[in-house]
Amino acid sequence: MPKTGEWQLPESFSRKVETAFDKFGQLCVGIDPHTELLEDAGIPESADGLRTFSMHLLDQLEGVVGIIKPQVAFFERFGSAGFAVLEGFCSEASRRGFLVIADAKRGDIGSTMSAYAEAWLGKASPFVVDALTVSPYLGTGALSSAIALASERGKGLFVLCATSNAEGKELQQAITGGTTVAANVAAELASLNKISAQGKTTYGTAGLVVGATVNLKEYGIEELNKSEDYKSLILAPGFGAQGASLAAARTIFGSNAQNVIYTVSRSALRNGLDQVRQSMTADKNELALALGA
Repeated sequence: MPKTGEWQLPESFSRKVETAFDKFGQLCVGIDPHTELLEDAGIPESADGLRTFSMHLLDQLEGVVGIIKPQVAFFERFGSAGFAVLEGFCSEASRRGFLVIADAKRGDIGSTMSAYAEAWLGKASPFVVDALTVSPYLGTGALSSAIALASERGKGLFVLCATSNAEGKELQQAITGGTTVAANVAAELASLNKISAQGKTTYGTAGLVVGATVNLKEYGIEELNKSEDYKSLILAPGFGAQGASLAAARTIFGSNAQNVIYTVSRSALRNGLDQVRQSMTADKNELALALGA
């Protein structure tokens, strides 16, 4: 047992994910308080309404799923009051044992990228989160400082690779050096990840964001995780309202299916805010059946 005041190496992000998978399975719920969702729930579109909505969702999800993904933009639109709600929400979610992925899609170069990493993952960060989504399209290498900080702090990154929006195809499927841009992002990330993982963890510090509705072959990434000593996690939005079926999880991701965080957002409220627990229990069972768990 460490002595009082003795510094302890933080638990790795890999171990946090493994724990969440073991306890609750691989389902993640996106916290996306759209205007329409607030209206449907009869909740005012305000910072106070945002707090009511998000905390009610947290109550419904506790004990059902282990991973949540708040979409930062829907809090940010209320300015400082929205950020205050997000801070409180993330802190409470972490206190209750959720693994929290902040979906902020930050991306920049040099000291600015380092500042973003400090803002979300640093020791003095006001946001108590376990991981952050980031964009590699100013160069994957520009994320190296963020990956280093995340590894040091026991945090994770999820790097945009193959997104499900139609506008992303032109860039992500473009061929450069004989391979797609998406495949190059995945390969470069694997190199950065290998340095941070150092053979000590099941998953690397940084995973990939791959939309559940994309064709992996078209993006040149069907061979993910074939030759690494560790596995790169995949954060997969797009299940439910966006069209992908949890029952098809193994068909979509093949040999990578056990390394995926399967995300549903709007469809979590398909039966109403007060029925989220029942809806997500059904989704969790559907996913477990598809994965053979």
